[in-house]
Parts: sequence; C-alpha cells; structure tokens
Amino acid sequence: MRPPYALRRTPWTAAGVAVAVACGGGGCGADDEFANEERSPAPLTLSASITRTDVTVSPSRLGAGTIELIASNLTSTSQRLTLRSRALSGGVAPLEQRTGPINPGDTASLTADLAQGTYRVTTGSRAIAPATIRVGPRRRSAQDQLLQP
Repeated sequence: MRPPYALRRTPWTAAGVAVAVACGGGGCGADDEFANEERSPAPLTLSASITRTDVTVSPSRLGAGTIELIASNLTSTSQRLTLRSRALSGGVAPLEQRTGPINPGDTASLTADLAQGTYRVTTGSRAIAPATIRVGPRRRSAQDQLLQP
C-alpha cells in the first residue's frame, strides 16, 4: 500500500516538469534575422571657456559624432553660447544650438550630434572672438568598449 502523500506529490511533480520543459523550450531555436547593429561612437566632452576677448574650445579638431560642450563663463557679464555650423558636407541640414544665459563664474552645457564640417562657437557680444571647431569623418564605433552608456 502506498502512503497517502505519494498520490499528492505525483501530479505536482508532473506539472512542474511540464512547465520547465515549456519554458526551456521557448529559448531554443534559431533566429536568422538577428542584426548586430554597431553602437554609435562614444560621446566626446568638449570644454569651452568664455573670456573678455575670446571663446576657446578644446579639442577643436575631432571626428563626427555626439559631443557634449561644457562652457564656463569667465567674464563679468551673463553670456549665451551658440554652436552653429558653417559648411557641412553631404547636404546635411545646418545646425544651430544655444545655451541659456550663463551667469558670471557659472557653467552650462549643450549636446549635439556633429556631422563632418566646420562649426563656430560664438557669444552675443561682438567684442568676444568666436572659436572654430573642425569635424572630420565619423569616429570609430564604441562597439567593443566596455562600460559605455
């Protein structure tokens, strides 16, 4: 004679095995249409400083891709920074982005996806000379770089 608990365990064991097989089987198979798209280039951070005489940007030569421009205002008046494309290759639409007012001693940032071409970084003041950024061909993919966002 069987113990009474053996009858109760058998249906649950069978149900558990059925669920495990169903879940495990769903992960099997081939998908021939998997596309391993390359990751875009890692974003670059550019530093800009606004002084009484000019705007400086570092680095001023780079490859095309996403940038974050962090600007510090070293003047005694509030300034706005404008990033504007001058001549772009391949018929790309012109780019123009502005920061909000940057108070004296404060910083601001803007993010842009730069195409190959030449860009100017200006302020609203004619007394402050603009900076030029030259953008070359697209940077390498960040596909094999670890710890990327």
